[in-house]
Amino acid sequence: MDRLVKADVKEVELSFKRDQKCGTTFRLSNLMHTMSVAVNLTTTNPSLFSFSQPFSIIPPLSSSSYTLLLSQPSDHPPLPTTVPNDVINVKASMLPTGKAGLEGLRRLFARPGPHVFRDATIPISFVGPHVVEFLISQRTQISGFDFFFNKAVSGCSGSELTELLRPAIASGNANLVSSLIDAGGDVNPKVSDSGCWLSLAVRSGSIEVVKILIACGCKVDNSVLHDAVAMNRVDLVDILCKNFPEIDVNWADSDGRTPIHIAAANGHVEMLKFCISAGGNADVWDRKGWTPLHCAAEKGHLEPIKSLLECSNVKYVVNKNGKTAFDLAAENGHLNLLCFLRFDDFLLRAARLDDAHGLKSCLAEGAEVNGRDQNGWTPLHRAAFKGRIECVKVLLNHSAQLDVVDDAGYTPLHCAVEAGHVQVALLLVAHGARANVKSLEGIVSPVSLDRFKNHPALVHPVCHEQERT
Repeated sequence: MDRLVKADVKEVELSFKRDQKCGTTFRLSNLMHTMSVAVNLTTTNPSLFSFSQPFSIIPPLSSSSYTLLLSQPSDHPPLPTTVPNDVINVKASMLPTGKAGLEGLRRLFARPGPHVFRDATIPISFVGPHVVEFLISQRTQISGFDFFFNKAVSGCSGSELTELLRPAIASGNANLVSSLIDAGGDVNPKVSDSGCWLSLAVRSGSIEVVKILIACGCKVDNSVLHDAVAMNRVDLVDILCKNFPEIDVNWADSDGRTPIHIAAANGHVEMLKFCISAGGNADVWDRKGWTPLHCAAEKGHLEPIKSLLECSNVKYVVNKNGKTAFDLAAENGHLNLLCFLRFDDFLLRAARLDDAHGLKSCLAEGAEVNGRDQNGWTPLHRAAFKGRIECVKVLLNHSAQLDVVDDAGYTPLHCAVEAGHVQVALLLVAHGARANVKSLEGIVSPVSLDRFKNHPALVHPVCHEQERT
């Protein structure tokens, strides 16, 4: 005879719960038709496990239930240091009398010999969400991680697997996330206090986890873009925009800040450029009346400021506290920004007043030769429009852009021609200014301003104010 009893399970699964008494039940059946069987249960780790009945008697063709107990509550599952798991050893012996006291059973199994059968060896596995969560948190420190993880997951319900996706995603481990999803975890939980799982994946920084969630149909909300922008992860923003056309690059959070505000405040110039290229509005205000330029100026981020000034004309915008970007930069001691945020204004003024010496001084102080005013005019636009040929020469000598266009689409050459400044127009052409945007008819003779009184550059309020001064 090979054995006297048979277990109803091949493996005992103990559902572990932190700081609680844990136990699990299994059954043993007597295979003998006419004789009772004595049973003795032990484990490979008696300090950790105990039984409700370590010794028992099973009548012929009957079954008995046994409970394996974890000796002491613990805040983490006491996993073995090596694979395989701890096991239950089942010893059995025929009991012709069918009766024996506890001491008699102890003596029976204390004597080795052919009367004692080693009927079963049953592995013990810790299962349940508390085990999985512990494994995720200690992943790099546990030998045989995959073995224990797969066992533990088998004891989790669908809702528990879904909730376990939270720490798995946060860990940034793509294999763990895939395993939980394959086991039944839902990538779109109905209720989550941390936003969509995709937001959590972005905050983990793992592009592989993000790709897995996207492939599994994970839904997205616009806030995920702010997370990726704050982390300066252009690759994540790119994959999100490509896979979710509904994402709005101009979506504002509860403070009214868009991804461009976030990029500017954090000094992420490449992210800033990416968001603008994807359709982001660099001129939008948040709830405090701050533009992205305000955000960059307060923090002293030079390169983002340069990028914003190339595509935005909000240098003169005041926030709800009446402060411009220049004011914020000055208050916070970012003196290197001041030439870009206001000294360029002095450059425009010098160009308008034909102050070549002042122009040179401003440029020496670091003023941006191609800085723009609120209408998109550069100093060269201003000097050309006013016919200030000496200032035009100074600006050209300092690499002013010839064919830069204002908000109405006019270059400095257009301004010179339509204001009737022939010598300035000829000088610009001699330096390579292109004449293929608008007709230059009348360049050889003065052009009447009346013919161009409806020109947008001539009807700007700022232009009229400067004309009067």
